[in-house]
Amino acid sequence: MAEPEVSVTPYWELTFDADGDVNAGQRDRLLKGASERGVKDLIVFAHGWNSDRSGATQLYSRFFEPFPGLAPNARLGFVGVVWPSMRFSDEPIPDFERTVTAAAVGPALDDSTRTGLLEVFPGRATLVDQIARMLDQQPDEEAALEEFGRLVRLLVELHPEAPGTAFAADTVAAAGPQCDPEMFLGDSAEMCREFARALAEERAGADGELAVGVGAGSGTGTGTGTGTEGVQASFGLPRVWDGAHELLRQATYFAMKRRAGTVGERGLGPLVGRLAQVAPGLRVHLVGHSFGGRLVSFALRGLPKGVRNVKSVTLLQAAFSHYAFAARLPHDARGKGFLHGQQDRVDGPLVCCFSRFDSALGTVYPMASRMAGDSSSAADLRLPRLLGDKWGALGFDGVQAVAGTKGFELTDALRAKLPMSGCVNIDASAVVKRGGAPSGAHSDICHRELAQVVLAAGRIK
Repeated sequence: MAEPEVSVTPYWELTFDADGDVNAGQRDRLLKGASERGVKDLIVFAHGWNSDRSGATQLYSRFFEPFPGLAPNARLGFVGVVWPSMRFSDEPIPDFERTVTAAAVGPALDDSTRTGLLEVFPGRATLVDQIARMLDQQPDEEAALEEFGRLVRLLVELHPEAPGTAFAADTVAAAGPQCDPEMFLGDSAEMCREFARALAEERAGADGELAVGVGAGSGTGTGTGTGTEGVQASFGLPRVWDGAHELLRQATYFAMKRRAGTVGERGLGPLVGRLAQVAPGLRVHLVGHSFGGRLVSFALRGLPKGVRNVKSVTLLQAAFSHYAFAARLPHDARGKGFLHGQQDRVDGPLVCCFSRFDSALGTVYPMASRMAGDSSSAADLRLPRLLGDKWGALGFDGVQAVAGTKGFELTDALRAKLPMSGCVNIDASAVVKRGGAPSGAHSDICHRELAQVVLAAGRIK
């Protein structure tokens, strides 16, 4: 497989499968080339929600483009990690061509999203067709939503008889993981309604009072009708099948979350260890966007004992728990983050860039995490922003509950010297701010300033 054309050189691509196995030819080219090309600093970037190799390559080419000009004297090498993940095509990426970001209208699956599902869940074409047909027809019966939930569970290999075994946790409570996916095992119709409300509130820019008192079968107090229908009339909320579309999206993302951890720990981490053997002086800098942030963080767990060649980690809009690195959970003193202490495997800082304009992580992610980790009824759920403290994501408010974490605004971070080690939060809202519903600025990461953050974290000049 020939390496794609990108904006920088030398560039290597590493393709991993869902089990973390890497393409052997690509691996060997990197191991050989990194030492022979005289590279001193190797920047390894893992994408998040991308549906194919070309989309990932586009991202890498654009993100890496400023690096040679920003560090003209550095001996840089670049790696793009490609792993089986996907992005729903109604999630716009600023400045990308419409062929990559074509927006879907309504809950129906467009061709791009359907193709993406077939690629990341091979052998399930019949299930994908059934799901797509239901989203297209939107039957009125309550039983149809329950059937839809059953099909989604089958698609992502979730087994009701063994809850919690298929999805990886980012935090561990005293009673066990907090990620038992109750939202997929419980009342599918109610979950669809909850997602429908959350999406509409985000799109409308509503404040926290909008959802109070809104529930299935209850009046809104401000408009006509009852339940979801009454809310639709007053606030333009989506129909329940928009929520069903979101349930599918979240199930897919939970599967990608599990997969990202596997690829990082079993694939990328050991490979970085191999680099330490064949090129002892090579300095490695890990960068991850969205679930790619989870991938590179779990790569730290997969590093062989004693390996210290990872000199920085930069997380861009990371889509996993802001308590993942915590030694103790604020809401459960006996619980901890699944990655607690892993920041110490970095011979340098672990930098987390976040933005308040990331709707995917600020609104829907906390709701999905709450529903996935709590068996109580979703009917008492309030707006996700009220749940953000317990269920929040790194990419929305940064690393939480880790002693010694330093915080910066983006402009200050670019002027100052970043800490030599430990966790560092950088509010990147000044540049990470563009994007439409439902994800907001989640994918608005191709900025010169963020390239500067990566260089600063790694002390690359």
